[in-house]
Amino acid sequence: MSETFTSVPQDEAGFHERERLSFDLDADICVIGAGLAGLSIALEAARFGASVAVLEGRHVGWNASGNQLGTVMPGFALPLTDLIERIGFEDARELWTLSKEGAEFVRANATEENMPGISLSEGVLEVSNVDAGDRLISRLQMLNEDFDTEVEGWQVDRVRAVLKTDRYFHGIHYPRAFQVDGRKYVHGLAALARRAGARIFEDTPVVSIDHSGIRKRIVTPSARLRATHIVLAGNIHLGAPLRRLSETLLPVWRYAGITAPLGERVHEIIAFKGSVLDSDCIDHFRIVDGDRLMWASPETTWAARPQRFAGAIKRRIRTIFPQLGDVEIIDTFGGATGQTVHGMPQIGQLRKGLWVASGFGRQGMNISAMAGQMIARSILRADERWRLFSPFELVWAGGTTGRVAGQLVGIWGRASSAAAGSLARYRERARVKDREREARLAEANRAAGTGPRRPPPAVRPRPAPPPRAAAQDAEPASHEDIVSQ
Repeated sequence: MSETFTSVPQDEAGFHERERLSFDLDADICVIGAGLAGLSIALEAARFGASVAVLEGRHVGWNASGNQLGTVMPGFALPLTDLIERIGFEDARELWTLSKEGAEFVRANATEENMPGISLSEGVLEVSNVDAGDRLISRLQMLNEDFDTEVEGWQVDRVRAVLKTDRYFHGIHYPRAFQVDGRKYVHGLAALARRAGARIFEDTPVVSIDHSGIRKRIVTPSARLRATHIVLAGNIHLGAPLRRLSETLLPVWRYAGITAPLGERVHEIIAFKGSVLDSDCIDHFRIVDGDRLMWASPETTWAARPQRFAGAIKRRIRTIFPQLGDVEIIDTFGGATGQTVHGMPQIGQLRKGLWVASGFGRQGMNISAMAGQMIARSILRADERWRLFSPFELVWAGGTTGRVAGQLVGIWGRASSAAAGSLARYRERARVKDREREARLAEANRAAGTGPRRPPPAVRPRPAPPPRAAAQDAEPASHEDIVSQ
């Protein structure tokens, strides 16, 4: 479930005036990081009545959390079959249920009453780059029957009826999945947390942490904070105090662009109203602001200026939808996420009173929301379901070598996907040509009268008369004839 990014100018979003921590403070829970996960924890814990302080080194949603497409759907980055193989069917089913609860947490918060202008719309379509009908049927059966998820299988014709391109084949439609304005959601989440009683301190980086003892100590440049529980929700930006934890994440950047207005033609070419993503995590796009197209670029493990990716995004749009012509990219933006080696998020207790909620790269908004619910309930309601993530231990991401390997794997994956897609389209064209050739040959045969003729009707043999009837029809012999003989 990869994410892309949107951008709203800060002066248009109605942001809360920043408050720095400039005095010593005691709290039940200290959350480090004011992204989606950290704010979800703060909101849920404050609703339970705990005193919560959130420390953010920059400002709310400054990185990927405040720059994402806003697609919300069930599931994890790790494919479902791999998840079952790793932890077993029952635990995988319970984790999947938790991922759906995270999506419903977002839906419950993302209302026009709570977050004006959130622009919630329904439906997500996952499309395949190859003709994968058999795998589609198997996956649909698993999701519907075993994981109680509402999904629909779309045949090729139906996919291409709403997406005018031959690049995509079958699709899985998630009618209960949805999308929101991602930037407004993260700041709306902060506003809800504040209203519930949480205190959010921005421009307040953490200098050091002492997590020994019952009351943990957190030192900032201008004040100190004590808390019974610390939650590390800072992704790859936890900094020097938690360098070893940051090194378990592979930093991945993904950039996106928004086109200039495209007019009504974009709705003729892209008639699907929700988000579209492909099964190879390459394409992820949707229409925004009525007639603009938001499109994500491929991932990279190295930071760059977002403007450098405008050309790549434009070329990708032209490759998939050449009917749109040479579109203009008027805005580009991006953010960094942390991806784990095993493909699952890092959620749980590192030691008594020290918690982690991280590794949400490719996971989607529902998983960060789920982590917030789970950790708050684990701290305040003794919920032990965080142990379902215990098999996914912290693994070193390989440092610079890991980033190089990740970049090469990404390039190889995109090349393999392109090759498989080209082969699938070649085979499709070959089948179409074969059918057209057979139709022309049949028409020519009919016109020349040399086509295959219908076989003559079979001659049914006359049934033999019954023996009794044959005896009655025969002329009886006379008495004289018998005597003479």
